[in-house]
Amino acid sequence: MDLKSGYPFWAIKNGLIQAFPQLQQDLRCEVLVIGGGITGALIADELARNGGHEVVVIEQRDIGWGSTAASTAMLQFEIDTPMVELARQYGQDNAAAAYLACARAIDQINVLCQPLGEVDFQPLASLYYASSRRDGRHLREEYALRQRYRIQQQWLEPDEIVQRYGFAAPAAILSAKAARVDPYRLTYRLFSRLASAGVGIYDRTCASQLRQHGQGMEVTTSNGARITCNQVVLATGYQAQQWLQQPVARNRSSYAMVTDPIDPDQLGFLRHTMLWETARPYLYLRSTGDNRLLIGGEDDALDIPARRDARVQRKAQKLLKKVQRLLPSLPMQTTFSWAGTFAETADGLPFFGAHRQWGPRVLFAMAYGGNGITYSMTGAELLRAAIEGRSHRLSELYGFARLD
Repeated sequence: MDLKSGYPFWAIKNGLIQAFPQLQQDLRCEVLVIGGGITGALIADELARNGGHEVVVIEQRDIGWGSTAASTAMLQFEIDTPMVELARQYGQDNAAAAYLACARAIDQINVLCQPLGEVDFQPLASLYYASSRRDGRHLREEYALRQRYRIQQQWLEPDEIVQRYGFAAPAAILSAKAARVDPYRLTYRLFSRLASAGVGIYDRTCASQLRQHGQGMEVTTSNGARITCNQVVLATGYQAQQWLQQPVARNRSSYAMVTDPIDPDQLGFLRHTMLWETARPYLYLRSTGDNRLLIGGEDDALDIPARRDARVQRKAQKLLKKVQRLLPSLPMQTTFSWAGTFAETADGLPFFGAHRQWGPRVLFAMAYGGNGITYSMTGAELLRAAIEGRSHRLSELYGFARLD
């Protein structure tokens, strides 16, 4: 599956950081994680380092070269589906639990990144602005529900937005809980640490068949190696749906670009604040550690790689023009632009856990939507709890049972 187009910034900036071996022989482990992106890295780290489980990881490409390389890594507690909408579907307490879990995940990622060295993790504020007056009224309702659950935020009127940020909007919510990270470098740093601790990490190793094997599972790779294990975790990103007969999400395409470095004084509030809007699909932007501006959006329903490839430059120009209209004094020059496949669920929530098609020995990690990395941090804990036979507050809300 071709997951990206153009020139993803992280892979170009970092290059191939480390090569891992290809699996050439049969082996046995307790837990096999299939997928070597940021989701697989967070899950393997949680299981091996924090849970003490015997883990092996396989990835069909080079590590981090799938969707992780195309991620824009906006770490938000705010979910693509507004809290008000989630509350209508699952109740206010469940909606708040999902939002608060993402907020906690950002703190956990912060702690995780500290000993890893330079991964461009930086706490940020999040400015969520209304794209229209009608959206402004809906945003007020969103603000009120968040207040009920004591989520730290600030309501901004139009004159405050102009005064503090230099653009016009009917209303906005300013939140303190957000962050940025280099997802590609973080993935490599986590896997490098795991490999040093004795965890088997294998890239260019493709799982071609899964089957029950006694009381566990047997996974056969495309080159004939066999892995027997107690548990399989499918952290294959947007390709995970190929293992399910039941459709659970829609694949789409999203587009992004990054600018040349901008003088920090001119970058202004964007050095410490990410910006996104209520319109769907939404425009979003945030800075990088070297003072570039990363801009994303222009999502469409396209899932044909050749056609997606042809749209990258045009979409990048549209993104740049939108930001120029919003912040006309900001000097911007496109350096790289790219696109990537992503998947979205009907409610904006992820899927973590077992599916009835496979039973309890196969666990899915489908961190879909704009909160993929924060979902994965929470999902790692959820899957560890499932493997250890413990309950988790979000296992039902994030599970496949909600489709029934």
